[in-house]
Amino acid sequence: MYKILVVDDEAHIRLLIKKYASYEGHTVYEAENGLVAIDMCRNNLFDIIIMDIMMPELDGFTACREIRKFSNTPIIILSARGEEYDKINGFEVGVDDFVVKPFSPKELMLRIQAIMKRTSASIAQQPNETVTIGGFTADLTARIIYVDGQRVNLSPKEYDLLFYLIRNKNIALSREKLICDVWGYDFYGDDRTLDTHIKMLRKQLGNYAELIVTVRGVGYRFEVR
Repeated sequence: MYKILVVDDEAHIRLLIKKYASYEGHTVYEAENGLVAIDMCRNNLFDIIIMDIMMPELDGFTACREIRKFSNTPIIILSARGEEYDKINGFEVGVDDFVVKPFSPKELMLRIQAIMKRTSASIAQQPNETVTIGGFTADLTARIIYVDGQRVNLSPKEYDLLFYLIRNKNIALSREKLICDVWGYDFYGDDRTLDTHIKMLRKQLGNYAELIVTVRGVGYRFEVR
């Protein structure tokens, strides 16, 4: 079972999540704002964080950005706002999923299970593997990317997507396969999530953005010539 940190300024939201999570055997910790959440994450190890956006003292996006400086703990954003801008902002600061209020507690529990399943699979031991193309280097074992000698920090899901593309280099991968294999067959989002991550990956790769090729009508390909 998991140690879950619920960060929300609304006590009834924290209580609702705690009720369902505790029923499934998880241990729930609470924080009423982003500042408290950062402090708790520095002093405790959590399996997953559920974070609201609009909070006093420090908003959820800023808290996520700070937490990502020292932790790769999966983060689910809760928000009353479901605009594409908010989702893109969330993915850019390193969140793993985005749930719009009002939400189904049962669905939230399923999302937690799906994320933890994928996280466990991604940290399984992999053989040493490094790919270098010009000034681009990807250490798939250490999960490190260098572009022209500079280390590039990606979100956990961006690492997963890029390394999956690399391991299947020169293969046209359908959008459905990418979503299924990287996010999981039980992913509740839509293919715009994939497009957003591809866009952010290309931005991070700079001069090597063209390594990720759009295959019209199919999906994407990591192209090595």
